[in-house]
Amino acid sequence: MEINANEKNPMLGKVCVFRTYSAGVHVGTLEFKEGRECLVKDSRRIWYWKGACSLSQIAVDGSKNIDECQIAMKVPEIWLTEVIEIIPMSNDAIKVIFNAPEWKK
Repeated sequence: MEINANEKNPMLGKVCVFRTYSAGVHVGTLEFKEGRECLVKDSRRIWYWKGACSLSQIAVDGSKNIDECQIAMKVPEIWLTEVIEIIPMSNDAIKVIFNAPEWKK
C-alpha cells in the first residue's frame, strides 16, 4: 500500500505562513499539499507588514505594529501554487494576525 505524502506531512492542520513565488504571503491552515501546491483554509493575505524583520518573526511574534500592516480579509479557502516556504505559527502570532484590522479599499 502506498502512503499519501499528506499523511506524513507534519504541517497538515497547522496554521502557517505561506510564501509563494508570485502570489505573495498568506496565513491560514494547511489542508493539503502536493509538490509546490497547497490548499489553505481561512487564509489572509499579508500585503505589507511593518514591525517584524522577516516572515520568521511574523510566524513567531506577529507584528509589533499591526495597525500599520496591510492584511486582507479572510477567504474560506485558496489554492496556492509555487509555495516556496511554509512556517508554522505560534498561538501568539495567530492571535495578532487574525485579529488585525481588515485592509481594503
